[in-house]
Amino acid sequence: MEERELSAVLAPSFHALHRMIRRGEATHYWMAGGRGSGKSSAASVEVLLSVMRHPEANAAVLRKVGATLRDSVLGQLLWAAGALGVRELWEARLSPLELIFRPTGQKIFLRGVDDPRKLKSLRAEKGYIRCIWYEEADEFSGPGELRSINQSLMRGGEEFTVFYTFNPPKSPAHWINREAARAALRPGTAVHRSDYRGMSPEWLGEAFLAEAERLREESPEAYAHEYLGEAVGTGGEVFPNVRLRRIGDGEKAAFCRVKRGIDWGYGADPFVYLAAEYDKKRRRVLLYHEFYRRRASYDEIAEEIRRENPLREAVAAESAEPRSNDELRARGIRVVPAKKGPGSVEHGISWLQNLAEIVIDPERCPNAAREFSGYSLEPDGEGGFRSGFPDRDNHCIDALRYGFEREMRKPGISF
Repeated sequence: MEERELSAVLAPSFHALHRMIRRGEATHYWMAGGRGSGKSSAASVEVLLSVMRHPEANAAVLRKVGATLRDSVLGQLLWAAGALGVRELWEARLSPLELIFRPTGQKIFLRGVDDPRKLKSLRAEKGYIRCIWYEEADEFSGPGELRSINQSLMRGGEEFTVFYTFNPPKSPAHWINREAARAALRPGTAVHRSDYRGMSPEWLGEAFLAEAERLREESPEAYAHEYLGEAVGTGGEVFPNVRLRRIGDGEKAAFCRVKRGIDWGYGADPFVYLAAEYDKKRRRVLLYHEFYRRRASYDEIAEEIRRENPLREAVAAESAEPRSNDELRARGIRVVPAKKGPGSVEHGISWLQNLAEIVIDPERCPNAAREFSGYSLEPDGEGGFRSGFPDRDNHCIDALRYGFEREMRKPGISF
């Protein structure tokens, strides 16, 4: 598609993304946006273009529930064919649901993923499935399901393009919001965000714009979520100050106030060792190292700590496990006890909440990123939240509390 033709089918907010796709700058494209952002329209255009440009290319367009395909993505793809002026070149079949490019027989398969195992047998008669589009990607069960599907479909070729379109759920802890944040740090991946303000008003219509403006005035938070595609939170998030971003080696080399903590795991619980910088002037913690392992031996743990902590600086560990702490001391690790007592959990979490930022590198510390982003108060069933912090999925949180115990200690509180 020539540059001068872009405005006829793509909103200006997607022009740069289109050029990236055309040049093959990435394999995976995460496309997040609110209502009327144009992300699904853009994806449908790019899927058609991918098939028509490459004689060996076929495509798979997927939704979690197959019954939604005909009324959603099929109509979207037919719209795109009409907008591109090639509607007569595409034949729509309803059983099985697919589009066929008449000049060559290339196909776009439309499938539900009610049972992902069924996709293992999906094969093109000629060429290979070069393009995959997950519409409403947040409806899928998680990154593991997407990875499994990609492994089944991304075969037989060297170049692939995968689109993930979704409206960001309200909670930052939702798996797709966390995955998009991590994806932004990976090579071969692009994250694109859009909202209705980047669309031509005549494409949306006066009624749509009036409704958006009404919600903006009546409920700014709902407007930010529904129309701007922002993960505004549910109100129960314990750590709204968490920020996920890469912490590079250059930044890490300048750290000089590193704190380290251990949470001992038993049975199914993991052992956790964390290292984080304390930027006291800017009131922030930067978490850059994580060792998260179930059934780790003392030798494995000691080796990992020595590798990360070659200067043998002190490591705070929960005092409830004196024998385990002694085992590490016998292996040369400087373990200091972080005392647990009444009020320690509440005070420690409150101290972390009141930091300006808790910066976590999601690639180096994926479990800490998951725990801190997802740690929420328990709903009370009446639209509010129960008092107290839940004692679940908080092993990294505990390890960080222990590591900073001396920084947060105050009279009357024992840790």
